[in-house]
Amino acid sequence: MPLRNPAETWLSPGLGDTGRVLDPETAPTYGTGTVSSTRYDAAQLLIAETDEGYKDRMDTLRIAAEKLGWDIERTELAPGLSTVEVRPKEDEVSQPPDAWLLLQHARMSAGGTLRAVALDHHLDSPGIEPNPVELSHPVELSHPVELSHPVELSHPTSTYGVPGFGGRQPVAVVGGPPPRHESVKGRRPVVAILDTGVAHHPWLSGVVESDIAAADGNPIGYKHTVDYAPGTRSKDKDESIDGALEPLLGHGTFIAGVIRQVCTDADIISWRIVPEEGPIKESAWLKCLHQILQLVRIAVDEEEREVPQHERKGVLIDVLSLSMGYYHESHKDALFDEIVRPLMDDFGKLGVVVVCSAGNDSTRRPSFPAAFAPWDPADEGHTHHPERYRTHAKQVPLVSVGARNPNGTGAFFSNAGPWVRAWTTGAAVVSTMPRRNGSLLPVAGEDVDGMRRECIDPDDFTGRFAVWSGTSFAAPNVGAQIAAALLKYFDKHGVDDRRGARVKRGWDVVTDVAGIKPHH
Repeated sequence: MPLRNPAETWLSPGLGDTGRVLDPETAPTYGTGTVSSTRYDAAQLLIAETDEGYKDRMDTLRIAAEKLGWDIERTELAPGLSTVEVRPKEDEVSQPPDAWLLLQHARMSAGGTLRAVALDHHLDSPGIEPNPVELSHPVELSHPVELSHPVELSHPTSTYGVPGFGGRQPVAVVGGPPPRHESVKGRRPVVAILDTGVAHHPWLSGVVESDIAAADGNPIGYKHTVDYAPGTRSKDKDESIDGALEPLLGHGTFIAGVIRQVCTDADIISWRIVPEEGPIKESAWLKCLHQILQLVRIAVDEEEREVPQHERKGVLIDVLSLSMGYYHESHKDALFDEIVRPLMDDFGKLGVVVVCSAGNDSTRRPSFPAAFAPWDPADEGHTHHPERYRTHAKQVPLVSVGARNPNGTGAFFSNAGPWVRAWTTGAAVVSTMPRRNGSLLPVAGEDVDGMRRECIDPDDFTGRFAVWSGTSFAAPNVGAQIAAALLKYFDKHGVDDRRGARVKRGWDVVTDVAGIKPHH
């Protein structure tokens, strides 16, 4: 979709009216560095507090804000991370707050370096374009049954949004649920997903656990979704009157179904952090990740201290599947990754394999957090940051995943580049869906001999299964493959959930599934 004017705001549920798109051609910048387009919250920044220097950074931001006629206020988001709200001064006339402009002025005051301060990006699922691929309007057909020619769209990647070409559409599954053993040797691998939540579904009953609270008892993300009766509306879309299904409706349920099919004996934990309209603020996403990291840290510490099971409060996670991301405005800037990168590293140090979708924009431009994976050292075309090619034996690497078509070829929509380290099926995938029926209707229908006869209703998912496309679904596919490899590892070597053992086996399964090896 086209980029908006940088001064223009855009609306999204839960994000308010402070979202903006950075236009590289008109954005004010300090220094000679180039910037790229990204979406961000104009009303706040993110600041890391990993060292005492954050006080000086706050002073720099406050002085810059004063000159622009704005006030700032810091609010702790998670230990070591805060948001910095930007707002107009009372009784003064000033331009609307713009976090990007404030950041540039602060960098100028600091002599060009202002570490660990960043925009609060907006994460789609993932990237500038929607993921999974979606069309903005129903396809108009001249006849209810047959097309005389393939649908012509403005770009080949758009075909994946058309029902019948990989777009979200109902499908019938005539077989039963994938077989699941009543017990496994050791324990079941745990795959966690942060997405739109998981609806009730026969295939997922007893497999998915939702709404696990943070260590302090506070919720993580939104209250979880529930099953939908046909014709009911999502609370994410109360103001809409067109009856169309939300762009990300069923996204989390679909991902859970992919995991269920690929590793039938895995347990799934679901946290709902993405509204079905999407997108989300980076700050909200980071807060949830910090809460989850704390649960895993507690669980690993309890393992090492051999705390009795009935006294344990942590949550063990083996794989964390993330199907969202953003494009950074200055990905060649070594300063940008001091907020998100350490968090991804901390999961790796606890033996959690973080698996991320690469994005659906047919670009080599790095999408984050996927591009925090160790870049392929065999690719000599992107050597501006050699440290990105390195891995560390004491932490499991992040795994970035691109999508393949059913025939094994690379999906045309999938992002690519040396930062995409694993590829698997992500186009025209069949999986589970919530029980929802949108406002679109069959192109033909008639009552004959007491039977209702229709063409396929393109958005009636009361059958609870669908076909869909996106790297969103390739990532959990690889995550489930890693879980399946863990099952074999547990069977052969037993289960040891102390920190060192988790990292060692994490490396073993990542090397086995994704081919990534420790750097020597």
